[in-house]
Amino acid sequence: MAKRIGIFGGSFDPVHLGHLIIAEQFRQAMQLDRVRFIPTKISPFKTDQVPTSDKQRLEMLRLAIGAHPQFEIDDREIRRGGISYTIDTLREMQSEDPQAEWYLLLGADSLVDFAKWKEPLDVLQQANVVVVRRGGIGGLDWSQLASIAPQEVIDQVRQRAIEFPAIEISSRDVRQRVRDGKSIRYLVPAAVEAYIREHHLWQSASAGESMKP
Repeated sequence: MAKRIGIFGGSFDPVHLGHLIIAEQFRQAMQLDRVRFIPTKISPFKTDQVPTSDKQRLEMLRLAIGAHPQFEIDDREIRRGGISYTIDTLREMQSEDPQAEWYLLLGADSLVDFAKWKEPLDVLQQANVVVVRRGGIGGLDWSQLASIAPQEVIDQVRQRAIEFPAIEISSRDVRQRVRDGKSIRYLVPAAVEAYIREHHLWQSASAGESMKP
């Protein structure tokens, strides 16, 4: 039987509990054998932003997923360097394991810009795209796909969409809370919180003092 592998890409700067909850619901909803976390090197939509170092983002991811038997990290985009394009990653993985079934997790916010992705129709053909919609927001705007895919493909993507509880956590907010000296307890895994404190990520001297347990 073909393996069902989920793909969860992002900057993970830092990884937080919202990421982990989404990944677990994604795994269960699609009955996946594995979920691969793939940190980007440079997002094509954030070329003006410098993320935290690759090494530190990877280390925080490893701490976050711990011993979860179905979660794994794939650092190919970091090793490849340059701007990270999903279609390049999909083609690489397809060539490595052509028998696998690939499921690509897509946030509702990414759906808005999907037509601007590199070769978006090929992305839809290479993987089963799964759009996650957070509770508390309006319906998804599927018209974004109308210009790039036939209706049959759009209908398949709509049928795979999954609901996600409204949990308002973002990496940007986590970083800002650290800068402001505010607690990030229960926003990130405890091991990631300790790592941020130990390595003084995003902290001023005063913020570092206020973050001490």
